[in-house]
Amino acid sequence: MCLGIPGQVIRTLEGYEGQLALVEVAGDQRRVNIGMLPEETFEPGDWVIIHMGFAVEKTDRAGAEQALAGLELMGRGPSPEGS
Repeated sequence: MCLGIPGQVIRTLEGYEGQLALVEVAGDQRRVNIGMLPEETFEPGDWVIIHMGFAVEKTDRAGAEQALAGLELMGRGPSPEGS
């Protein structure tokens, strides 16, 4: 299993043989390689799970929210005693 970050497709980018999309991740826009998912089509509003700059899975809003919740949970760690 890899650690993936959810992002929402803004648009595919011209050129690059159809392998790059502009994706919004936590308020920032990033270029993401979608070439590992050649069987998928991408439209603005679609959700993807990103690992190391590559879309590794196409998902829906619920899947993106679940991935984000998992990332947030992992980032919290144990709370200090007495808090």
